[in-house]
Amino acid sequence: MFPSFLGRFSKDLGIDLGTANTLVYTKGKGIVIQEPSVVAVNTRNGQILAVGTEARSMIGKTPPHILVTRPLQRGIIADFEVTEKMLRYFIEKVHRDTSSIIQRPRVVIGVPLDVTEVERKAVADAVMFAGAREVFVVEEPVAAAVGIGLPISDAFGNMVIDIGGGTTEIAVISLNGVVTAKSIPIAGDELNRNIIQYSRDVFNLLVGERVAEEVKIAAGSAVPLSERLEVSLRGRDLLSGLPREIMVTDHQIREALSRSLKAIIEHVKSILEITPPELVADIYRRGIILTGGGAMLRGLDQAITQETGLPVRVADDPLTAVARGAGMLLENPGMLEIVALPSADKMR
Repeated sequence: MFPSFLGRFSKDLGIDLGTANTLVYTKGKGIVIQEPSVVAVNTRNGQILAVGTEARSMIGKTPPHILVTRPLQRGIIADFEVTEKMLRYFIEKVHRDTSSIIQRPRVVIGVPLDVTEVERKAVADAVMFAGAREVFVVEEPVAAAVGIGLPISDAFGNMVIDIGGGTTEIAVISLNGVVTAKSIPIAGDELNRNIIQYSRDVFNLLVGERVAEEVKIAAGSAVPLSERLEVSLRGRDLLSGLPREIMVTDHQIREALSRSLKAIIEHVKSILEITPPELVADIYRRGIILTGGGAMLRGLDQAITQETGLPVRVADDPLTAVARGAGMLLENPGMLEIVALPSADKMR
């Protein structure tokens, strides 16, 4: 009874454990943490030196004994120990100003659509070891749909495209479940790599990942823009080996991104082709919703509309949709019980 009483005062958490960013939601406060999923480790003694924004600022600037790592790759845990320590840091940060008797939190966390049972258990175990008392794992598109207020319990087709850092999740949801879906490893990180490769091939300029991402945010687009954008691109000249800066336009960045964006749209069309016709009719009326950080790329909604003929809109605050949905599920235990994936222990 006493743990149950304390549980009323715990800060239960909704977590979006993303390849690029980790977001944490708490009831009453909304998003309380939104930081890069990056950790800096001293390889001499295994000590964690920095997590999140501070660690990200170290990328490409460290001596050999300091490793700046992203412990998740394409939505999957690549380094369990570092992921656990990162999660512990974020959970303790949320509870830093609370009493020491506060009960450990219940956590709802999102995972990509095609994770294996082993990968799903790794996520749940990492959260438990980081300090949670109970973990519920849900598919990211379902959490995103809840976060943006879609009526997923109804017998209607809801199509969500969640574009994160490591994966793009395309799902048609109805009656609290995923009907047709696809997870593809083409998302924000791949778009950054497109810019890095384009700079190398066209300008003989080697640029870093952070610079590529900044350029993508500043001038990236999926369709021609009404006003021309221009941004500086800085890196190392591959011929001279010296630093060089050039100006690039939105047209050039769009050309760099075009192949990956076309691939995403082709996958969207392939999901529509295998979706039951009744649900496709619903999607035609309701449209497609874009969530995730990649949804903020200029004109992506228009590009998908041009190729599919369906209405497409970007969700309000798309970057936080999964974390908000995870948090909202904590407040709706009936729905959480339906949509949460079975734990590995229960499946045995």
